[in-house]
Amino acid sequence: MNRGGGGGSSPAAATNYLICTNCRKVLRKDKRIRVSQPLTRGPSAFIPEKEVAQANTSDERTNFLVEEYSTSGRLDNITQVMSLHTQYLESFLRSQFYMLRMDGPLPLPHRHYIAIMAAARHQCSYLINMHVDEFLKTGGIAEWLNGLKYVPQRLKNLNEINKLLAHRPWLITKEHIQIVGSLSELEALMERMKMLQEEREDGDTSQEEMTTRFEKETKESLFVVSGDTFHSFPHSDFEDDMIITSDVSRYIEDPGFGYEDFARRGEEHLPTFRAQDYTWENHGFSLVNRLYSDIGHLLDEKFRMVYSLTYNTMATHEDVDTTMLRRALFNYVHCMFGIRYDDYDYGEVNQLLERSLKVYIKTVTCYPERTTKRMYDSYWRQFKHSEKVHVNLLLMEARMQAELLYALRAITRHLT
Repeated sequence: MNRGGGGGSSPAAATNYLICTNCRKVLRKDKRIRVSQPLTRGPSAFIPEKEVAQANTSDERTNFLVEEYSTSGRLDNITQVMSLHTQYLESFLRSQFYMLRMDGPLPLPHRHYIAIMAAARHQCSYLINMHVDEFLKTGGIAEWLNGLKYVPQRLKNLNEINKLLAHRPWLITKEHIQIVGSLSELEALMERMKMLQEEREDGDTSQEEMTTRFEKETKESLFVVSGDTFHSFPHSDFEDDMIITSDVSRYIEDPGFGYEDFARRGEEHLPTFRAQDYTWENHGFSLVNRLYSDIGHLLDEKFRMVYSLTYNTMATHEDVDTTMLRRALFNYVHCMFGIRYDDYDYGEVNQLLERSLKVYIKTVTCYPERTTKRMYDSYWRQFKHSEKVHVNLLLMEARMQAELLYALRAITRHLT
């Protein structure tokens, strides 16, 4: 998504665009501050502005966006794109509001600085700037924005676990939790989606065969690459940033650390995370409530919403049950992070997800800063943009859940 005022024909979008335009004029003329212009109009560089605008002309979406704008004083591009799925967006914004604005165990500036650190792992200047702005508004110390060496040790201690959560969550151990023990109020978004009751397919596939199919799919993900994956792309549609420079390295250490394929070439036996061994129902929920009451309910609602969200359509076809497809998308992300479900047939992944879609999934999930419009356009050409946005929401929540599973398990081991 690009940074910018965000176009659109809805009152909220139009107001937001006008405000941003006027602010730029004031900064240039009165404050003599250079402000770059967005390279594209609209909330997304991938989706035509008119399509988002048309979707947001419905009374339901318009009223919701106007309400959000009046509440937060802004209508960012992410919100406008997510408004293609208003029900999910409402759930998402509730959980975001609770985590970032309501009373909790962490001071508000700390929460936004942690968000800055997380966004910096993928060089997302858009989210960095958004949280830098909130960090300063909530009383954050400006000096901290000079880099990690200027922040308190308790925040520095989060660097290692932030790095692992972002790229290789399977490496998290109880020792990592011990290191950040001084921040055991930690709201590291610990939640595990309560698995929906899934229909078991008829058949006599043995457990051994199911395990073999998982390992096969995991190893095949090694070869899901594209030329785009190994090249650098602009991380912002702005020539420079309004609040901080484009150099995000000050907020992280070891910037070369990135995603590494869970199943490396030549390995025969994979140290997989069996999802049934650590469940939200039996282990995670009570722990989350101990650490941060009520957040579990909000996160659970958000996961449920995105997983079950459906309009029973697929491109131009109606009355379609997309459960199997949604499950394949979600489980494929977990597969890349080494999480296996004993009751899922991973053979479905190859049958339902075409190669161009797998390339897109792996890039968005593991290297989001490298995603290009060409990748976005390469899969499901006949599908609506709103359906592709839904794919992104599923990938985002699946990755978050994978990180939480590893983190919760490590915390449980630390506590016991």
